[in-house]
Amino acid sequence: MTDASEKSREPDSGKALLSRSDDRLSIFFIGAGSAFTKRYYQNNALVVKGDDHLLIDCGTRAPEALARLGLSVTDIGNYLITHSHADHVGGLEEVMLLNRYMAGKRPTMVAPAAYRKYLWKHSLKGGAAYNERREGRFLRFEDLWDAVDLEPVPGADRQLCEASVGSIRVAMFRTRHIPDSAPSWRSSAPSYGVVIDGRVLYTSDTRFDPDMLRFVEERYAIEAAFHDCQLFTGGVHASLDELAALPPETRAKTWLMHYGDAAESAAAKADALGFRGFVRQWSPYVFG
Repeated sequence: MTDASEKSREPDSGKALLSRSDDRLSIFFIGAGSAFTKRYYQNNALVVKGDDHLLIDCGTRAPEALARLGLSVTDIGNYLITHSHADHVGGLEEVMLLNRYMAGKRPTMVAPAAYRKYLWKHSLKGGAAYNERREGRFLRFEDLWDAVDLEPVPGADRQLCEASVGSIRVAMFRTRHIPDSAPSWRSSAPSYGVVIDGRVLYTSDTRFDPDMLRFVEERYAIEAAFHDCQLFTGGVHASLDELAALPPETRAKTWLMHYGDAAESAAAKADALGFRGFVRQWSPYVFG
């Protein structure tokens, strides 16, 4: 059973956002917009179950969004990272530096080991490694982060792997995002979708990929989905017109996220197509 609040939460909720009084799963979008939105924060979501939490991605504007909600990046203990675009990882430098030099602790990253190495080398090292030189070396990933290792699922495609963060179970799998010419996930740069508690699909950024949806639905009892959606066709994101080709039963359980500033003008079209609608920033989606 799903209960999605229709009233936006006021931006003063603070640490109350990081726990629930029951064991229901909650997904709270601290941002719902695309990379270059000016009206919305970037598409990053806080997953909470009981006293356990994780933040899916931490984009450039995520620290600002968290601050408006009464939180600091040092309040977030677990970060699940799906891919290396700035609207998903641009806030991680602040996460690393504030935790090391102010909070005196290491947050935890949830991501496959091979991708953690890729992320450090290509995105995080330059802004963090060279702040210290001790015993003849600069800082390394493990100086700044703890990590959750995901276990590969034997025989599964798309590099499917699973782990638990407290009571929250997550599965990560490869998606087809960039470059726009990549014919499959195998030839794409590392990017991942997520299944939460075996029941909620969170695609993160992906091109239109019905095979990916079939792959997930064959393995998990998906009762709700949050799908990447841009308002025009082309490039490296699924469009509303492309998603219209999904089966009616899939559309009926799918919310649209990672949208542009003109999303309100497309809301009636999304409703007519049978989608649950565009996700509401700062409203909780609770799954009982």
